[in-house]
Amino acid sequence: MIGSSFTNQSHIIQALLATTFTYLMTALGAAIVFLFKTIHRKILDGMLGFAAGVMIAASFWSLLAPAIEMSAATGHSKWIPAVVGFLLGGLFLRIADIILPHLHAGFPMNEAEGVHTKWQRSVLLVLAITLHNIPEGLAVGVAFGALSANIPSATMAGAIALALGIGIQNFPEGAAVSIPLRREGMSRLKCFWYGQLSGLVEPFAAVIGAAAVIYIQPILPYALSFAAGAMIFVVIEELIPESQLEKNTDISTMGAMIGFALMMALDVAFR
Repeated sequence: MIGSSFTNQSHIIQALLATTFTYLMTALGAAIVFLFKTIHRKILDGMLGFAAGVMIAASFWSLLAPAIEMSAATGHSKWIPAVVGFLLGGLFLRIADIILPHLHAGFPMNEAEGVHTKWQRSVLLVLAITLHNIPEGLAVGVAFGALSANIPSATMAGAIALALGIGIQNFPEGAAVSIPLRREGMSRLKCFWYGQLSGLVEPFAAVIGAAAVIYIQPILPYALSFAAGAMIFVVIEELIPESQLEKNTDISTMGAMIGFALMMALDVAFR
């Protein structure tokens, strides 16, 4: 049962608290570096696939489907807000991808993306995951902000299921940052610091997302779809390619299937 102290909070505070949980899960995953210096590549690829599966399921069940229902309930076109918001979310991430310097795990320095800088590899790796976490925080914030619209498809249980699913997949993401840094010779404490740092953006993005849809409710279906588009961009552009770098395609695919099934089950069960 959801605690009354949580449900009595404003939706912005609820979004902040929910993404504090998702951040802590990132930090917990990063703390794995205190126990292990390395992680088997097959395990890492399975974890990345799992994260991709969770994000794909969340994009539809928790974001796109409610956006379509909300559009229909208001008498507007069912598909226009979903399509427009979805594409704008992908476009936003593409622009950020071009501008923000970052480096995906497993790639050499000469394949760093974004504006050219002389920043260290560790910083670029963290920025890649930080960019990845923006749509996750935004999605949770928008889900909680949607509760203010009093629409049947936007439920507290659904928003909590989304936060729980993203929190679960943040655990392997935290490890995916800290463990590779440890392999490069960085101290365990620094590896943990950089790993948890990548998740700090989520509470900020959540507050912005929740406030935006609360105070400008007509954008709600667009905002939900926007978050979905941004997450799908991350999955296709980053998670899936990284999970298959070492040709462990079956393992990463099964990880994605399990992640999708888990997020789908959470969303349906909590509603």
